[in-house]
Amino acid sequence: MCDYSLMHLPNRLAADGEVLITHKFANGSIGLAAPDQVQAARTGVSQTKRGIWAGLRQWLGGGPNVPLVCAVCVPPGALLRLYGIPEGVQRAEGVSAREEVTFTQITALQNQYRDAVLFLNGHETLLQKLGPGVGVQVLTVSLTESPETLAANLNSRS
Repeated sequence: MCDYSLMHLPNRLAADGEVLITHKFANGSIGLAAPDQVQAARTGVSQTKRGIWAGLRQWLGGGPNVPLVCAVCVPPGALLRLYGIPEGVQRAEGVSAREEVTFTQITALQNQYRDAVLFLNGHETLLQKLGPGVGVQVLTVSLTESPETLAANLNSRS
């Protein structure tokens, strides 16, 4: 759903059809976020309300009001389309710059990165290895067909 490293951040569930981007959060972990929030954080322009406590901290001199980037959580089994996959990942995983993938988690162990994508060729890679800046379109967050049927349908679309 969301890597352990992102649990302390504000987070929400992804929606079908939504466009996201891989983002390096302040703690150094790679996760998914809305592109407009990432851009707002880069420019320092807040597009979300921070709440009364954040406003109070700001008023008391607790530092600048840096816009929060909300981590967007994706459930295992969700179908995604990746854009702009880095060349190193393309070579290592035998994929192209644009791929349809299944979101998965590679371990249930605590305190380890686990969010990953499963390519149609059977290769799996952690979001951490994708790095920041990869475009992600959420095709569907819930499975209504068997994984085999979905893979066949995805292959027929390519």
